[in-house]
Amino acid sequence: MSGSILNNKTRKRFFRYEMSGFFFTSAAAAILHFLYEWSGKELLTALFSAVNESVWEHLKIFSLPYVVWGFVEIFCAGVPFKRLAASKVIGLYFMIITIPVFFYTYTGIFGKNVAAVDIISGFAITALSFVVSYRLTTAAPYIERYFTKAMLLFALYCTMTAFFTFAPPRIDLFKDPQTGGYGLDQS
Repeated sequence: MSGSILNNKTRKRFFRYEMSGFFFTSAAAAILHFLYEWSGKELLTALFSAVNESVWEHLKIFSLPYVVWGFVEIFCAGVPFKRLAASKVIGLYFMIITIPVFFYTYTGIFGKNVAAVDIISGFAITALSFVVSYRLTTAAPYIERYFTKAMLLFALYCTMTAFFTFAPPRIDLFKDPQTGGYGLDQS
């Protein structure tokens, strides 16, 4: 469907919220990258900031501000709740799937990671996640039908985010390439 489901005024307002959300998420991710260290490794900050340099922890610093902004939009953007919630969760999963796929693809091809590529791709994929949620919210005619499934996926995301910081599986996604450690346990 090429047209918008939302009226023009709501669509424009929502577009401004999505643009603001990208900038909020990007700025917050930059801060959350260092917050755990800046806090003196305060345990509470481990829930929402990067505790090491693993791909998982980088997913966390981009995805959590995205989620926080989604709640701002739910209360302020004037978009029907189920439509927006389902779209935001799909955008979230686009992000948390695409970041590691891109990272492991390009590092597999080139044999190493490049910090500048990691940073730029994180911001680019975040921007695309907002594009996904915007397009679904404004143009997907039946996105509300996925609300219940989206809420289950959101609950899974919340559980994984909290649990895997403290008890990560011993796979590369959670491994700090600098120390070889996992999560808070750097041994």
